[in-house]
Amino acid sequence: MVMAPMTRCRALGNIPNEQIVEYYSQRSDVGLVITEGVSPSPEGLGYARIPGIFTREQVEAWKHVSKAIHQGGAKAFMQLMHTGRVGHEANLPKGFYLISPSSQKPGGKIYTDKHQMQDNSQPLALTTEGVEKVVNAFVEGGKNAILAGFDGIELHAANGYLLEQFLNPVVNDRDDNYGQSMESRCRIVLDIVERLSKAIGCERVGIRFSPYSTFNDMTAYSSQEVFQTYTYLAQKLQQLNSAYLHLSINPAMEDRTLEGIRNAFTNTLIICNGLTPQTGEALLQQGQADLVAFGKSILANPNFAQKVANGLPLNMPDNATFYTADSAGFTDYKGM
Repeated sequence: MVMAPMTRCRALGNIPNEQIVEYYSQRSDVGLVITEGVSPSPEGLGYARIPGIFTREQVEAWKHVSKAIHQGGAKAFMQLMHTGRVGHEANLPKGFYLISPSSQKPGGKIYTDKHQMQDNSQPLALTTEGVEKVVNAFVEGGKNAILAGFDGIELHAANGYLLEQFLNPVVNDRDDNYGQSMESRCRIVLDIVERLSKAIGCERVGIRFSPYSTFNDMTAYSSQEVFQTYTYLAQKLQQLNSAYLHLSINPAMEDRTLEGIRNAFTNTLIICNGLTPQTGEALLQQGQADLVAFGKSILANPNFAQKVANGLPLNMPDNATFYTADSAGFTDYKGM
């Protein structure tokens, strides 16, 4: 079993604390823990209270988390997430602004501790040189994750955040080497994977995709282009010998795309989103996945793997406390 990455917004000052250490320790009976999204740079902190991995203080704090996960018996991968155009300037350190492949502002609102709910801020379109800085930040973030004791990293190229913003042909209207064609839109993702693989080892680099998702105001585009984009990425990631490909599936997922990815990528494939232990087991038995990941079920159930193994009843998640700042709905769920 895999613990899926889940934003929890408990990192006061963008630094993991004792509460976060306890949270991951409680859930370390699975095989692999993937952390919440962790920003590789200050302008990627679009949400309130999400953690970073770009300062020495953050690296030292994450060491306590990786140690707790390992003591529980699990492997630990840190998800590197840059929110891109999703966020508000009030959530960023002073002097930083949201960035994106284009200046298109997403619809929707976002929470800030200072002003409560606000419209997403206006992003700045990255220059070509700015894209290179983003690539460097991801590489340094991956190296910092290894310094912090993690076994590897997962690139968050899903759910409407920065890397998926590049993949989407509607959001990405660039006319340089990172836009215009499907291959060029994929370039930043593959550049990061290649450079991270050289820096920390390909066996330490995984990636997450969410084909057909429109989360965070991502505009849907042709199913044929979605199919071509993600089968192309799968082929390239296989050539780069990436550790795993993590798919967040949804009802719009076409069978041909899932099959195309599965056929092109023969390393570890993780499937998640809305699974139960029973449906996850079925995916494994059918050979559609090598590992299955659970999000809300593990959020609400410390010792989830032990509970499932022993047929014990599962707690229901409390949606109202997913993103609050204290221990309620975070570390106070009943375990075994």
